[in-house]
Amino acid sequence: MLKFIPGILLLQVITIALVLIAPADLENWGWLRLAIPVLIAGFLTAFWFGSIAAHQRKNEISRLNEDHAKERETIRVNAERAKTKLVKQAQRKTLQEVRRSSRRANIKIGLAFAGAAGLGGVLILTQFMSLGLLTLTTAGGALGGYILRIRQEKAN
Repeated sequence: MLKFIPGILLLQVITIALVLIAPADLENWGWLRLAIPVLIAGFLTAFWFGSIAAHQRKNEISRLNEDHAKERETIRVNAERAKTKLVKQAQRKTLQEVRRSSRRANIKIGLAFAGAAGLGGVLILTQFMSLGLLTLTTAGGALGGYILRIRQEKAN
């Protein structure tokens, strides 16, 4: 609003100056010699104020566009962060589930190999030597293959 004060003061000074230099007898068409310059100064001041207001409006729109662009970018960045966080959580949860199921499978397979080895031991003790040795070597070979596969999976 302070941008309009110089124009207002200038218009008042022009009006006062025209009134002071106007002739004392403003009869018939003499008042036109006072009114026309005052109207011209008024129109020029109005156009000047219109230009100032248009410039202010353009600056305000530009500032608002910049603010909205910053806000949009902030929202976009926050959404990307949230998305990345969710993906990491999902990966972590999937990895935990894989580990859990792998542990359960390892326990079950370990128990199966222990049972096979126990059966082989029982067969050896009960005089089924060849069948017992065959059972023990089969269980040992399967266990060795399983351990080799686990090591290869961990290496990759």
